[in-house]
Amino acid sequence: MRRHRFGRLAAGFAALYLAAVIVLAVVGLVTGDLVPLWRVVAAPNGFMADQIRAWPWLAALLVPIAAVQAWAYREVLRGRLRGEPARNGREVRLLRAGLYAMVGYVLAWQLPIPYLWWMSLVADVIELAVIWLFFRVLSGTTRRWPRVLMLVTGTLSVVHDVVTTIGYETGDHLLSGQNWTWALDILWSLWLVSLLVAQARDPRWSGATVRAGVIAVLFSLLSSGSMSIITFGSSDALPWKLLVPSLLGAVSVFALVWWARSAHDLGTLQPPVARTEPVRARARWWPLPAVAIVLPLVPAAVNLAQGVPFWLGPKNVLGDVVREYTGAEATAYWFALDLLVGVGAPAVLILVAVRRRTRTLLRATMLSLFLLGGVGAVSAFTSEHSTFFGELWLYPESLYVEPGATVPYEGAQLLSPGISPLWYALALTASGLILLLLYAAPPAHRVRGHVLLAGLASVVILCLLPAADTARGPVTDCVLPEPWEIDTGQAEPRELTAEQKFVCSLRGEYGARGLHGFPDTTPDQVVLAYGRRLCGVHTRNDPRELARLKIDRASLTYPLAGICPSAATIVQAAKTKQDQEIAAMQADSQAMCDATPRHRPRIRPARAIRMKEPQWTDYGVLQTYEGDGEGGSEPDLDPGNGLVSSAPGVLAVMTHSDFDLCVTLETYTRRPPVETKGWDKVVEVGYYSPGGEIVLYDSLSGTELPNLALHGRKGHYRIRVHYAWFPWKGEAQSGQRLLIMAYPGKGDKEIVHRNRK
Repeated sequence: MRRHRFGRLAAGFAALYLAAVIVLAVVGLVTGDLVPLWRVVAAPNGFMADQIRAWPWLAALLVPIAAVQAWAYREVLRGRLRGEPARNGREVRLLRAGLYAMVGYVLAWQLPIPYLWWMSLVADVIELAVIWLFFRVLSGTTRRWPRVLMLVTGTLSVVHDVVTTIGYETGDHLLSGQNWTWALDILWSLWLVSLLVAQARDPRWSGATVRAGVIAVLFSLLSSGSMSIITFGSSDALPWKLLVPSLLGAVSVFALVWWARSAHDLGTLQPPVARTEPVRARARWWPLPAVAIVLPLVPAAVNLAQGVPFWLGPKNVLGDVVREYTGAEATAYWFALDLLVGVGAPAVLILVAVRRRTRTLLRATMLSLFLLGGVGAVSAFTSEHSTFFGELWLYPESLYVEPGATVPYEGAQLLSPGISPLWYALALTASGLILLLLYAAPPAHRVRGHVLLAGLASVVILCLLPAADTARGPVTDCVLPEPWEIDTGQAEPRELTAEQKFVCSLRGEYGARGLHGFPDTTPDQVVLAYGRRLCGVHTRNDPRELARLKIDRASLTYPLAGICPSAATIVQAAKTKQDQEIAAMQADSQAMCDATPRHRPRIRPARAIRMKEPQWTDYGVLQTYEGDGEGGSEPDLDPGNGLVSSAPGVLAVMTHSDFDLCVTLETYTRRPPVETKGWDKVVEVGYYSPGGEIVLYDSLSGTELPNLALHGRKGHYRIRVHYAWFPWKGEAQSGQRLLIMAYPGKGDKEIVHRNRK
C-alpha cells in the first residue's frame, strides 16, 4: 500500500468531517432543523438556508455528498507519495506552486466569508500562470500544436472571465445578452480536455489523476461554476428545483481533486513506464463492417430528405433537463450532438474504429453507440412530457414556428418532425452489436460484463425493432382558424375529416369521455389505431371481452361514431329519434300559437305583424340597443312591473325562458285605446329611439322581431306591452302570448294598466 506524506492527517480530518456531518444530520432530524447541516455541506454562505425544512430525503442526500467531500479533502491534504521527491526543474516547481494556489483558492470558497470580487481576479492571474507553465512543462512529451491549442483556449477563457468580472462589478455588462458568449464558455472545457489528453500520455501523471479530470469535465457541464465546489442559485419557484444547483455544486469536488493530484504527482518520482503498442483486433471481411458503417446513415438520409438535420430535435425530455439544469456550454454540446447524430456522423466514428481496430477505440465506439441508442429510445418514449415551446435559439425557428409567424407559440409542435428517434436507436444499437460480434476481444482480454453487455444489446435491439415502426407520422393541427382570421385573409378556411375530429377529441389532457387521452404530439395513426381497436370491441359486443377490458360499451358509442360503423348506426338511430321528438314538439308549439286568438285592433294600425312561428329566448329577455341616445343608462332588467323597462336607446321586455312565445307586433300613428281584457299584465313605458330601429332580439337564441318604429321614424315613442299565459293541453302544456304596441308620443312615465300575478 502506497503511503503519502500527510496521509494519516488527511484521513483523520476526512473522518472527523464525515462524523460531524452525520451528527448534524441526526440532530437536525430530531430537532427539525437541518439548516446547520445545509450550511456545512452545501451552502457555507447560507444560500437558501431560510427555505430548508426537516426533509428526511435532504439529509439522506447531504450525507453521501459529505462522504464525497471527505474523500476530496483526503486527496487534497495527503500530499505527494513518501520517498525521494521528483527533481523536475524550476518550471515544474512553479507549476506545483500554482496548482496548490488554485487548491487554496477553491477551498477558500468553503469558508463562511463574504464575497470579495477581487479574489476572482487573483485566481485569474494564477490560472494564466498555470496555463503558461503547462505549455512549458509539456514541451518534452506533447507536440507543439496541441500545446498551442491549450495555450490559446485557456488564455481566452481566463480573459473572458476577467472581462465579465470587471464588467459586472462596474455595472458595464460588456458581454451580457450576447448569444455567442456560450462559445467562450466552451473554451475552458476545451483547454481541460486537451490538457487531460496530454497528461494521459505523460508518465509524470497517474491514471487516477486523469480520471479525476475527466469527471471534472463532466461536472463542468452541469453548472456555470462547476470547476470548483462553489454553489449557485436558480430562479425556479419549486423548492426542490432550487436546491438542485446547490447540491450539484456541493458534489462537484473533482476539479479540486484534479488540481491537487496534478500537483502531488509532479512532486512524486514516477517509475519509468515502457510504452506499449496498442492491441489491434484482427481485420474482418468488409461487407459486415460496411453494414455497421451504413446503418446510421439510413435514418439520417431519410430525415435530411425531409429537411430535418436533427436526431431528436428541440422537443424532448432529455433536452429539457440539459437546458434547465446546465449552462449554455452543455446546451451547445447537446445541440452539436443532436446535429451530428442527425446527419449520420456516428458512421465516421465507426469507420475510424474499423480502420484502426485498437481495442480501446473499438470499446469506446461500441459503448458510445449503445449509449446513443438508449438516449434515442428514452427521448422517443417521453417526448410528450417535454415542456419545450420554442425558447431555444440554437434550433432554427422553422422547426417550431408556423410559416409567417414572428414568434413561437405556446405548446409549439415540430412542423417537420422527421422519422422517429427509435429508428436511429435501432440503427446505432445494431451497428454497435455488429462491432461487438466482429471485434470481440479474446477470452484473455475480455473485460468484465462482456457477455452481459452483449445480451443487453441484443435485448435492446429486439425491443426497439417493433417500437421503431411507430414512426412519428403526421400530427393534425386541431386548432381551427377563427372566423375573423379567415375574413381578414390571415388564414385559409379548413375543415376536419371524421377521422381528424376523432383524433382531436382524444387530444389534450383528458381526451373524450370513456376513452384514453393522448398528448398533442401523438401521431394521428397511433390514435386511430387505438380507436379502431376499440371499434372492434364495440362491434363484437362480447360481454366477456367488455368485462375483461373493463369497458362500458355505451360510453364508447358517441366518441367512436366518427370512425366506427356500429357506433355510427346507434348514434344515427338516436339522432333520428331525437329529431322526431323535436319535430313533434315544434309541431305542437306551432299548433298552440295557431290556436291563440287573433288580436282585433280597436283602431287601424299602420302595421300589424303576427309571427307565424313560435319564438323563444335563452334567458327570457328581448332587448333592443340603439346606443346611448341622449346620455341615458342601461335599463333595470328587473323592474318593479316585471315586464318592460326602458332607457334612451335601450328597451327590454322580460318573459319566461322555458316556454314558447306567440308574438304579435303593432305600430300606430296615434295612441290606441287601452285593452286589458284577457291579459295578465299590461304595462306602458316611454322610449327614445335615436336611430329609428326598434328591433327586439335575443342574440343567444337567435330570435329577432321586426322593427316597431313607424316608417323608420326617430324620436320619442310610447311602448305598450301585453302579456298573458296561454293554457295548452299538448306537450308544451302552456305558452306565452305577447302583444307589443308602439306609437309616437312623448313622456317617460311608466303606466301599469294591469298587473295580475
